[in-house]
Amino acid sequence: MIPQNLLQLTTQKCKTGCPILDRLLRGGIPCDSITEIVAESGSGKTQICLQLSLHAQLPLSHGGLGASSLYLHTEFSFPFRRLHQLSLSFRSSNAHHLPTNDNPCDRIFVQSVHSADQLLEIMSKTESFIENSKTQVPVRLIVIDSIAALFRSEFDNTPVELKRRSSFFFKISSKLKALAKRFNLAVLVTNQVVDLVGPNEGINGLRIGNLGCLYTSGRRVCPALGLAWANCVNSRLFLSRNEDVIREENGKLNGESHDFVCKQQRRKLYVVFSPHLAESSSEFVITREGLFGVER
Repeated sequence: MIPQNLLQLTTQKCKTGCPILDRLLRGGIPCDSITEIVAESGSGKTQICLQLSLHAQLPLSHGGLGASSLYLHTEFSFPFRRLHQLSLSFRSSNAHHLPTNDNPCDRIFVQSVHSADQLLEIMSKTESFIENSKTQVPVRLIVIDSIAALFRSEFDNTPVELKRRSSFFFKISSKLKALAKRFNLAVLVTNQVVDLVGPNEGINGLRIGNLGCLYTSGRRVCPALGLAWANCVNSRLFLSRNEDVIREENGKLNGESHDFVCKQQRRKLYVVFSPHLAESSSEFVITREGLFGVER
């Protein structure tokens, strides 16, 4: 084993497709690592996953991985319609860097997952799938959207079941990290939030990362799956969604006087913890073309 200076190591990264967010992430989502995005439903987790799956196909010289993606989804049906919509914008913006008549959606392998056992089974098969893939574009991005759905109702809240659940966490994360290291993959996992009630900072008084408390939609929340899962990921990002009152007006509707409140939805991405990122945040918007940071 040869000693290495960890401060001088360079890690390949996959750009998100937004220069503002890529600057915040110091180049994008890193390979040989597990990055987690935590947020409530409808905040933009899946949007980032789809967008990254497309931009991973760009050549290395343009911030991609020159690669295909394996997308494991655990909730609802896969958003093929939204992926197609994003792919049209992606292809239009990057036509010079993609093969002619190539459909970017064909380079995203989609698989549904319904249990933790099934996920482990897929992980054991993924290694041979990557090695024996007949496509000319290798798989170098794995997305799991979302990890929390697999553990929501399968385990009871007893010491024995919680121990068994933690064992699954470590098995899944160790397999993901082994794949990431062997094939220089980027791994992106989404997680949900649960409401947090209590006077203390963090979870049970324990602060995890840069932010003492997480807030979204006016609620105080914390990432699902607890401290055991937090120790399984390398980086954690948090997406918040809140409504700001822009102005209040008084007007008439059907001849009657009414008060009208104009609101604007604001979304923000925060770095909760990461070995290579400082505490930072950026507002962002979701449009038909994708997810983009906002400079204010």
